[in-house]
Amino acid sequence: MPLPIALLLGKIDHARKEWESLAEVAELKEIASGTRESTIQDFKNGKYDGVAVIYRTHDSANITGRFDEDLVSQLPSSVKFICHNGAGYDQIDIEPCTARGILVAHTPGAVNNATANVAMMLILQALRKTYIAETSIRKDTWRGQLPLGHDPDGKVLGILGLGGIGVALSTRAKAFGMKLIYHNRKEAAYNPAGAEYVADLAQFLSRCDVLSIHLPLTERTRHYLGKKELLGLKKGAVLVNTARGAIIDEAALVEVLEAGHLWSVGLDVYEEEPKIHGGLVGREDAVLFPHIGTFTAETQASHLSLSKTRQELTRRGGRKKWRFWSLTMSSLP
Repeated sequence: MPLPIALLLGKIDHARKEWESLAEVAELKEIASGTRESTIQDFKNGKYDGVAVIYRTHDSANITGRFDEDLVSQLPSSVKFICHNGAGYDQIDIEPCTARGILVAHTPGAVNNATANVAMMLILQALRKTYIAETSIRKDTWRGQLPLGHDPDGKVLGILGLGGIGVALSTRAKAFGMKLIYHNRKEAAYNPAGAEYVADLAQFLSRCDVLSIHLPLTERTRHYLGKKELLGLKKGAVLVNTARGAIIDEAALVEVLEAGHLWSVGLDVYEEEPKIHGGLVGREDAVLFPHIGTFTAETQASHLSLSKTRQELTRRGGRKKWRFWSLTMSSLP
């Protein structure tokens, strides 16, 4: 019986051995460079006919862009499973995949710690407005016009979306003496730090000294925080986002910052990455990172997603029924 074919889309630098180990159960092919147009043409020309599984790295977005309906429609009919190496699944349109009988998996657990660490770092830096401190010392003006910052101890941290990353952040924030509340669509089944559940969004926002966002990006959560919601935060609150930029209406955020309603923001994600709203760049009340939440050697080396791919390939090779990997939706509001 011939082995199923697995296609690697994008580069793997830190889990190369795990990928190559799949050769025991699959014939391996790779697309490490190119463009969306060239990749689609290769699909049309039959270059990748017979591929059963696609393993999509985060880097693959630089080659094909999103796996939207147009791209999915060009995939070989043999494709039955796509594994996306990332916590978010906004890079893949699920509906056209489902219509073609393609199962989709993502890897939320692999990124929890790294992303939570960045969120905690942004909270601390935004509370202290460290951007001013760093730019001042690099300009040889010592502290410059650095205002007194704030400690996290006793501050109310609101976690919007108590999923895997939200839980990881809650345990870290608790160690810093922060009081914890969270808002989900329903109470979380797993809440080891004992965060208080607040069902009403407006009430939740009004209690936050610091708000940290940990929602997936869906049509429902796009611009979930607009001007009304941002103004619903306490005056002088801190806003941190390590989830997806489009969850916040970025233009509204700039307006609210200009009005002086927020003390500061800490952002690792943006609405139109890699483009950043001009009203954010250079602001002394904004700590800005270039989407580095999962950018660690340890996280990139995680082979959770490769393990999923191996299981699917083994099932495929054994002519067993494919197992469904459901998308994690528990953190949706």
